[in-house]
Order: sequence, then C-alpha cells, then structure tokens
Amino acid sequence: MFGIEILEMMFRTIIRRFRLLMLTFDQSTSMTFYSSPALFLNIRRTFAAAILVFGIIAIFSLNGTAQSNPDPQDAVAVFNAAQDLHEKGKLAEALRLYEEAIRIEPQFAEAEYQRGIAQLSLGKSLDAERSFRRAVELRPAWTLAMASLGSLLVQQNKVEEAEQILVRVLSSDSLNPPALTALADLYLKTGAPAKSLQDLLTNIAVLTGKASPTPSLWTAQAALENVLGRRTQAKQSIANALLIDGSNSSALLLAGNIAIVEGDIVRAKEILTRLTGNSSDPASVVYLRANVFAFEGNYDEAIAELNSIKANNKDAADLLSRIRTARSTSPAELEKALAVNTSDSVVLGRLCTLYRKDDPTKALEYCRRASEAEPENINHAVGFGAALVQAKQFEAAVGLLKKIIEIVPDNATAHANLGTALFQLKRYAEANTEFEWLTKAQPKSPGAYLFLGIAHDQLSHYLDAMANYQQYLRLADPVENKLDIEKVNLRLPSLQKLIKDGKGKKNE
Repeated sequence: MFGIEILEMMFRTIIRRFRLLMLTFDQSTSMTFYSSPALFLNIRRTFAAAILVFGIIAIFSLNGTAQSNPDPQDAVAVFNAAQDLHEKGKLAEALRLYEEAIRIEPQFAEAEYQRGIAQLSLGKSLDAERSFRRAVELRPAWTLAMASLGSLLVQQNKVEEAEQILVRVLSSDSLNPPALTALADLYLKTGAPAKSLQDLLTNIAVLTGKASPTPSLWTAQAALENVLGRRTQAKQSIANALLIDGSNSSALLLAGNIAIVEGDIVRAKEILTRLTGNSSDPASVVYLRANVFAFEGNYDEAIAELNSIKANNKDAADLLSRIRTARSTSPAELEKALAVNTSDSVVLGRLCTLYRKDDPTKALEYCRRASEAEPENINHAVGFGAALVQAKQFEAAVGLLKKIIEIVPDNATAHANLGTALFQLKRYAEANTEFEWLTKAQPKSPGAYLFLGIAHDQLSHYLDAMANYQQYLRLADPVENKLDIEKVNLRLPSLQKLIKDGKGKKNE
C-alpha cells in the first residue's frame, strides 16, 4: 500500500511537472493555454492528477494507514532531485540522476525527456536524440517530446523525418510554437515553395498577434517574411524580437544578413559587435564577418574567416568562391567583360567596389551604372552615395542619400554618409540630425559622438560639445582612435574655460 510520504512525493512531482510544462511553455511560446489543445490537455491532466492524489492523501490521513518512510531509491524522488540540480544549472549532476531514475523505472517518459534536454544543453545531440525518441516511444502522443525531437532532427539536417514528425505534431496542435519555429527553419533550409512558407507564416502570425510572443516566434516570422520578399515587415519583426531580448543571436544574425543585402555596412558592423561571444551559432557569425570584409574589399581577411569554418557550410563555400573569382579577375578584365554586356549589374557593382578607394571618380561612374541597371537593389544606390562622398561631390551625395533614406529609413550607412556630406559642407545643424540618429541606433559606436562634438563645437553649443566629446572618450578604442583621442583631449581645457566663462549658445 502507498504510504502518505510517497503520495506526497507524487504530488510534488506532479506540481513540478506542471512547472516544467510552464517553463517549456514560457521558453517556446507565449500563447494562451487554450490556443494549444495538446498543451492545455497536458496541463488539465496534470491538475486532475493532482486533485486525485490530494484526495488519496486526505483519505490516508484520515484512516491513519500511511507508511512512514518512502523508499530512498524511488524513481520519483531521484527525478525530483535531478530537476533541482537542473534548475540550478548543474547539468552533469542532473543528468546522472535522470539516468538513475530511468534505471529504477525504465518506463519514466518525463525522465527520458528531461535527460534529453540536459544532454542537448551539454552538446550531446546524439544522446539527446535517443532520449527524445525513447520519450516519444513511451508516450506516442506527447507533442512536447515530439516537437523537441523534430527540432533536433532539423538541426541535424535529417529533414525528411523531421518534417514527418513536425507535421504530425501540428496535425493535433496546429499552433504548437516549438513545432512551428522548427518547421520554419526546415522550410528555409530546404527551399520550400512560397505557398508552404506563406501558410506557415500565417500560423506563426496568429501567435505573434497574441499577448507577449516570444523572440523565437518573432524571429521565425521575420525569416519567413524576408525570404518572401517582405523585408520591411521582416525588419519590424526582428525589432520586436530584440525589444524582448536584445541579445537574441538568431534575430541579430538575421538583421546582420539583411544589412549586408541592403549595403548597410555600418549596421552590419554594429551587429557583429553585439554578437561577439554571444551566439549559439558561431559559424554564422564568422560568415557575417566574412561578408563584411568582402563587402569592403578586404578579401584576405574574408578568406581567413571562411577557412576557419570547419563544418560543411554551403553559404560559406559560395562566398569563398565569389571572393576567389573577384580576386582572380582584375578590374581591366572586368571592364572587358562589360564590352560584352554593358548592363551586367554584377560586374558593374564589383567595379564600383574595387575602384572606390583608389579611383573614386571611376567608382562613381560604375556605381551609377550599377544602380541604373538594377534599380531595385538598394545596395547599388547606397554604394553610389558612398562613392559620391569619397569623390567629394557632397551636394550630389546629399540629394541622393536623402532619397535613399526615404526608401530605407533605417539604413545606418546611408545616414552616416549623409551626415558626413553635410558635415563637410559645414551644414552642422543638419549633420547633427544624422549623427544623433546614429547615436540612438548605435549607442555604443564612438564615431558619431565625435562628429556631434565637433559640430556642436562649431555651432558654439559648448555644453553639448563637451557631453559628446566625453562620451566619445568613454567609447573610443585607445589604440585605434589614438590620434582623435589626443585631439579631443587637447580641446577639452579650452572648452571647459569657455563653459566656465558662460560663453557659447544654447542648442535650440
């Protein structure tokens, strides 16, 4: 006969299981219970079991038939101890106890599942796969374990089986967040038809439209929107994800890749800074960094980055191939290729980049032609604007860059070049608008604060100049920005005296 202590232990286990369900629910989705029938059924069954155990405990208490000492080897007790360790981040110790609980009770599905979660956190993906499979074998209708298995199979590129499992989950729970996000990843990897992507996007949008959606849902929605050509919506979905979790690496990586496509190298660099040491997908960070180097024509650095990616990565291989082609083809040979096809936007764009440092005037012409050949590609237009600035055609640059910003208002590279052009034209008040935008968009980037300080200084806004100079000194790299730091430090004593003497104008 069950003792009162064992029944109480069962109740604590049920309550803990409910907490685990809620934890999984919180990590993977923010939908209401009623929007996920399977999850709600699990929770409802958990409460029903709790009520039943409470009733049994009450009966045993009244009858005084309880035994006093639970079996110390009881699988439930070991499982509870494992979860305590798991919650404290002691994964190796928790894993050992999960395995002990399974040894005592081989049919313990929850222990199998939690063992898989611990193994996954420890990087033991093959072991985690076996644990998830066993959990599903023990409880074939358990959508939580099925979704976790399907998501892991997507990561392992076992796409056919993953799709079967995820579709099965969604057939019984059409708004299961882990299954939806995993299926989005699968569809994007395999190049699914637009209709499949749209149908999936529609279901995910139902969840993001509810209260408190999770970053993973917003990021999945953004990825689908991006591949469907809805880049503006994708960037807004990314912003929503980062508003919830500003360090979400998946959202940042997607934002960085979009920035590269749009020619927003300033934004891409800022994202790389935020991703440093903060990504579960280091190969993707390396790929983004290589793209930045390649965009700027630093091919040696780009190749070194790509060669450091050990895993078979098709995107990295494609970029490496493009870089090698660009390096092996001289500008003269590219210009010969234009004689065959004068509107080849790829060749024109490459010449635009190659000549930008050494011959800005020549680069300007190729940038203009690339933009005309492929007007829908904002990258060419942004490159054209940058070439105008480098060619010191500041008035023309201002006109073009203002038009670009109307189309892509969040393009940091366009704002930086527009601010630079206005600054060089001594239109300091207008330049300040652009640099202030940059400090809000990229508060840890020192360059904009330096320009703001100089511009305010020129306008006799000495207090504002002082504030921005000091912020620049806090953020600037002492080696890379050594010369500018010295100039600012030389200016500060004079500026402090002007402020003390009550000189200067207020910034209206």
